[in-house]
Amino acid sequence: MFTLEQIKSAHSLVKSGADFPAYIRTIKQLGVSHYEAYVADGHIEYHGTDNYIIRAPAKYEPMNIEEIPQIEVFKSELIVHQQGKTDFLTFIQMCASTGIEKWAIDMDQMTCTYFDKAGNEVLVEKIPE
Repeated sequence: MFTLEQIKSAHSLVKSGADFPAYIRTIKQLGVSHYEAYVADGHIEYHGTDNYIIRAPAKYEPMNIEEIPQIEVFKSELIVHQQGKTDFLTFIQMCASTGIEKWAIDMDQMTCTYFDKAGNEVLVEKIPE
């Protein structure tokens, strides 16, 4: 099974949102089936087969997630990030300020789903393969 060190190594190559699809392909090859990334503190739960889970610890001080999602603002700022025009911390701050609590990556479907604090799907995107 995969290790947190392998995932960190793959993630170290991500400099912007433009690098994200390659990262997903790499960790899928390691055996990650899906994961959830939490905006509030940056912790991530990576899942593999047979209920295998690795939890990456918080990456920064907790931040407040807005209660009411601003979906259109989030979508437009996400595009900017995916074009490589913002760094990861800017993206995280934007998610918090627009009410995004987490995103979930499904390796089988190759989708990234963003959720608000109420657990509602805000956006589902296909990850380029």
